[in-house]
Parts: sequence; structure tokens; C-alpha cells
Amino acid sequence: MSANNPSAPEEIEETLDVFHRGAFHLVQPAMKGHRSGVDAMILASSVPQGFAGRLADLGSGAGAAGLAVAARCPQSRIALVERSALMAGFARKTLAHPLNKALAGRVDIIEADVALVGKARVFAGLADNNFDFAIMNPPFNEPRDRSTPDPLKAEAHVMPEGMFEQWLRTAAAIVRPGGGVGIIARPTSIAQILDALKGRFGGLKIVAVQPRAQSAAIRIVITGIRGSRAALTLMPPLILHRDEGNGFTSRADAINNGQSGLF
Repeated sequence: MSANNPSAPEEIEETLDVFHRGAFHLVQPAMKGHRSGVDAMILASSVPQGFAGRLADLGSGAGAAGLAVAARCPQSRIALVERSALMAGFARKTLAHPLNKALAGRVDIIEADVALVGKARVFAGLADNNFDFAIMNPPFNEPRDRSTPDPLKAEAHVMPEGMFEQWLRTAAAIVRPGGGVGIIARPTSIAQILDALKGRFGGLKIVAVQPRAQSAAIRIVITGIRGSRAALTLMPPLILHRDEGNGFTSRADAINNGQSGLF
């Protein structure tokens, strides 16, 4: 709180981070809440190259994944959907930054809970069949996992019960038939995600994200097509690092810097 104005919001230290080698910049909290990085860039890469439709970044935070799509797909239009007023504020700061002027005109912010249903969802700006693609990087920690003293970070990282069902129900409502969805999550959530996708999205593609070629996956990326009945495909994994050292593989580097899609 401000000493001069007890009702003023707490000032939070922020950083300006460069993504896609300068294609866009992100204003995000330095110490509190969720800080976006490689996961968001991998998620953004699940959107097809040359995508030219309207995309919803569900639970967008400061907007990293959505802006990464906007930077890589210059004909796309993005809606950043975020329920936290604080993180939506960082998204607004991001769009207002002069270095993002080239992208800001194609990006909107919808301050809403992804789990809203029915008229409440529509009233919030998430109308039926209004998007061509939805992406999501939802909270990934189980409630029993080690807690954090930062309530904003806990909100961003700890999944509520039934979350995948709620978020994918919303995705299925707002994405038109034939449109797509992309989600990044921990491998332990695969059963819940597949259950929530059933009857809504088909033609699923699953990519395991591995730190190194001989390592177990630390993330999975799943994409699907609204209303498709096509079979599931297990795709080649994304290997992040070379066998020696900590450098990215050429494929991971291209994805992280917006020079290549995942598929």
C-alpha cells in the first residue's frame, strides 16, 4: 500500500523481457505471480504457421503466448483472456509499451474467468464459435504440491479441481467447428486432459517435451480439432537441449525464438 494513499494498490517491481529476438517485449512482475518463459513459447508454436484467424489465449497472464502467436503469424488477431486484475494490468502495460506498437493493434484483453459458463461467459466477451483457435497453459501443480507464500503465484500455478474439464469446455464453446486448440501441461495430467477433450476435439496430436533425448518428458503439448473424429497421433518429441552443455537444440531454439512452428 502507498503510505500517502492507503487504498492505492501495492506497487510491484516489474521487468521488461525480450522475446523472439526483439519481435515483442513483455512487462511482467519481477518477483510475484507467474513469469512466462519457454513453456509459453512452446505453446505458441502449436498454432499452425501462417494462422490468420482469431485466437484466444486462455489464462494469458501478461500475454506471452498470445503475443508470440501475433509476432509469428502477422495476419492473426489475439484475445488475451485473464481473470487476475493484476496480471491483466501487466498485459495492458505490455500492449501500451512503445516497443510493441506493431502488434498492439491486433491484440485485445478480456478480463474474465475461463471457467465461466453460459450467459456469464458470453457477457464477459467469450461468445460461442467466435474464435478459430484457443491456447492454454493452465495451472499445473496439484493442491498437495509444495505451496508458495505468494498468493498470486499460487493462483497461477495450483490447479483447482475439475480445471481441465472447465477450461476445455470453454474452449469447445468459443472455438468454431473445425477450429483448433493447443494446451501445454505436465505429463501427469494427460489422462484428465484426454477425458476433457473427448467428444469435443479430435484429430489429437501429442508431443512430449524432453530436456534431453534420453530424459523423461517434463511437459506435453496436445492439439486438437473441434468436432474432428480423426485418430490420435503421437508425434516425435521436442528435445530442448543438446547432449552436451545447456544450449538449445536447433529445433528448440527456432521454436523459442518464433522462427518455427511445432508441426
